[in-house]
Amino acid sequence: MIVAIASGKGGTGKTTVAVNLAMAWGTDVQLVDCDVEEPNARIFLKPEISRTEAVSVAVPEVNESLCTACGLCSQMCRYNAIAALGAKALVFPEMCHSCGGCALVCPEKAITEKDRVIGTLDIGQRGKVRFVEGRLNVGEAMAPPMIRAARRTINNEVPAIIDCPPGTSCPVVAALRGADVALLVTEPTPFGLHDLTLAVETVRQLRIPLGVVLNRVGAGDDRVHAYCARERIPILLEIPDDRRIAEAYSRGELIITALPEYASAFSRLMRSITQTLEKANRFG
Repeated sequence: MIVAIASGKGGTGKTTVAVNLAMAWGTDVQLVDCDVEEPNARIFLKPEISRTEAVSVAVPEVNESLCTACGLCSQMCRYNAIAALGAKALVFPEMCHSCGGCALVCPEKAITEKDRVIGTLDIGQRGKVRFVEGRLNVGEAMAPPMIRAARRTINNEVPAIIDCPPGTSCPVVAALRGADVALLVTEPTPFGLHDLTLAVETVRQLRIPLGVVLNRVGAGDDRVHAYCARERIPILLEIPDDRRIAEAYSRGELIITALPEYASAFSRLMRSITQTLEKANRFG
């Protein structure tokens, strides 16, 4: 089972839910931090990192002695990652989507591919939680290749929790795709409701069963409750607006460690996720 934890906006408590759920799981579980532009799950989980792997993508390399600047490579590239200017072709590797099309259309076979490092995977362990963090290098424009690399580390025989990037753009879709259940974390504010509706639409387009975690309950109004009831979306967990949680967060501590009374709530969340998946499978 793959559980993707996402949110329509940043700052709702998505990572907080992910790390506490992983530690409350009770059996072997994987936690994959796919928020590769700003990964922070390790701050709270504090795993022991055992190895680091570089992640590369293939980008074109032009042999200028063979290139005739015919322009076919430039014409086929939808992302303007290669351009025929004057007597040679110029490559803009940060814009390349690694499709290999330019090498295929080159009549002179002047284009080959080389690897370009875009980030790293840190892999480690804390207790029964196997941890993977994807970290995109500063200045890189595209997160999805890094996210896909992090997801490829998942062992399908062990439950996995994916900490997705915030929002509803391409990186989020890359993290969500193929998940069995999506858990959307939001807050009871007008901004939280607005971005929740966008996240729900995205998840439904991907045909993934979903539930909601409502964070900071008591700090806003009941419009999220009304929306979820209207859309028949189960609210699987409500986390109160408890100052002690904010204080634990500021110290980089897990909720279930700093405030053990919340451990049972995250254990119930795990069971609710399983029930949501079973219900979705039952009714298609």
